[in-house]
Amino acid sequence: MTVLQNTVFDVGMHKGEDTEFYLKKGFDVVAFEANPDLIAQCERKFRDEIAQGTLRIVEGAIASEAAGGHLTFYRNVQKSVWGTIEASWADRNRRLGTESVGIDVPRVDIASSLRTYGMPYYLKIDIEGADRLVLQALRACDERPRYVSIEAEKVDFAELTDTISALSSLGYTSFKAVQQATIPGMKIVTTTVRGEPVSHVFASDASGPFGEDLPGSWTDASACLRQFETIFKLYRLFGDDGIVSNAPGGGLLVRGLTHLYRRPLPGWYDIHAKLH
Repeated sequence: MTVLQNTVFDVGMHKGEDTEFYLKKGFDVVAFEANPDLIAQCERKFRDEIAQGTLRIVEGAIASEAAGGHLTFYRNVQKSVWGTIEASWADRNRRLGTESVGIDVPRVDIASSLRTYGMPYYLKIDIEGADRLVLQALRACDERPRYVSIEAEKVDFAELTDTISALSSLGYTSFKAVQQATIPGMKIVTTTVRGEPVSHVFASDASGPFGEDLPGSWTDASACLRQFETIFKLYRLFGDDGIVSNAPGGGLLVRGLTHLYRRPLPGWYDIHAKLH
């Protein structure tokens, strides 16, 4: 399987926040989305790109073969970006003050999609609890995307360690922990795949830039894990279930510290990885 240098997989298209950037960069995009309302919205938004063949939308939820042909997708009413196939994640989201509605959607086999559409140059993964299934599918392939990003675990450090180990076993040697809370409103000036200048302002819920457009230096897996050790200390203090956050007046204190230090406390992160 040859890597398609001009193709990006947007696994977790949502409202097309990232797809828009990838298309602007001149990439062909294969986008995956389970929420039929969001699919319809993106079909309207990207009508021209779909007609031109630069965008293909794969409808359904990525899940294991054991899920069968169809499965329940929990569509989040208040925060559509929190849609998930994991009932435990829907329960967590309910504790955080949002409601989910279970709907029936077709299962998408990501391994089959890789065979159908080819190996992308960049693979963005953000599908709320099913991210590791996509990495597992890469094991059966003789090629890998040049760049991969995946939402980082926030609760279980052992699970985060397993994710970085899985990426390392796939041949990825360079890593970055990228703060996502600062992405909305960020402006980037870069080039298209043809070398033409292009600028873009990232919308709310966008994953942001990738590859060599990312700021900062690449590190090895060990250094990335050490960085996440510090990040997890912040999660334990200021995260959704953190010590400070759950104390009386804790939410107000966290917002005050965020304003004082002009940095997210703790925010949330994606792991970006690059092949050697």
